[in-house]
Amino acid sequence: MKILTGNDLRSGAVTWWNGTGWSPFVDDAVDVGEEADEILAREQAARRVNAAYAIAARIDAAGHVRPAHIKDRVRALGPTVRRDLAVPTAAKTGWDWVI
Repeated sequence: MKILTGNDLRSGAVTWWNGTGWSPFVDDAVDVGEEADEILAREQAARRVNAAYAIAARIDAAGHVRPAHIKDRVRALGPTVRRDLAVPTAAKTGWDWVI
């Protein structure tokens, strides 16, 4: 599975491509397959996202999208040392998959 992530140009928040736009929640991310480069070029040209890139991910047993690399798992949920700064869905998806 390949998903797209980047940062919102206005707020700097981490965002995930949901098939029609950008969402702050990793669980909204969709598999872009071979269309990653085309979507990235179009979205960056439209200035809707900054520093977007494709990453490997998978769906876990509970049905949540899980980025393959630890850097992107931390980006998905927020700081691991301050849970009060976490993405709101982090409590629902659990912290056990970050590391």
